Amino acid sequence: MNLLEKEDLIRVKAEELENASPEDVIRFAVETFPNITFACSFGAEDVVLVDMLQKISPSTDVFYLDTDFHFKETYETRDRMMERYGMTFVQVKPKLTPEEQAAEHGEALWSRDPNACCNIRKVEPLTRILGQYEAWITGIRRDQAPTRANAKKIEYDTKFGLVKFNPLASWTSEDVWNYIRENNVIYNPLHDQNYPSIGCEYCTKQVMPGEDPRSGRWAGSDKTECGLHK
Repeated sequence: MNLLEKEDLIRVKAEELENASPEDVIRFAVETFPNITFACSFGAEDVVLVDMLQKISPSTDVFYLDTDFHFKETYETRDRMMERYGMTFVQVKPKLTPEEQAAEHGEALWSRDPNACCNIRKVEPLTRILGQYEAWITGIRRDQAPTRANAKKIEYDTKFGLVKFNPLASWTSEDVWNYIRENNVIYNPLHDQNYPSIGCEYCTKQVMPGEDPRSGRWAGSDKTECGLHK
């Protein structure tokens, strides 16, 4: 399928899939683009999508960006999910180890230039892994942030040059947690400790009731996205 054919398909299907269930979006995605992958961060939305994928297409690749800076609870969630589903997550690492990054860019780069740190530990590794696929699935929702408000269930990702599926785009946080409870899905225990959005340990803080759920990410800076989503 060439780019023009993909763009035509996306235009038609974006409208058709708008009211479709996440499961139906996933089914269409994996059937239309067998060379597809899912990017998992082990947050609430992503553990839901792992559960759905295991029921619909368990052979679909699921990768995670191992920044070396995740909370221990995040790694424990990964291990529990692998045991539950009998699956393996593809580990994608940055080219620089934390020690090499410190030697080249100075200590605690995340505190001085979080964009540079995210580029090294997230954006470059993501670009590298996505280059192997024709399409990818993400867990973004429209109500997570203004930068995501216009996300469609299917769209062309101009940043990475492939088709992007957002099966949970129209879901609310309540929808996500209802699914987790109803299906007994494993989730990161940090969510029970006022961490609605979980990234790297150095750049994530607790969010108190009434605060913006994304305010715990890169607190104290004007950064709101790690650069993975346009």
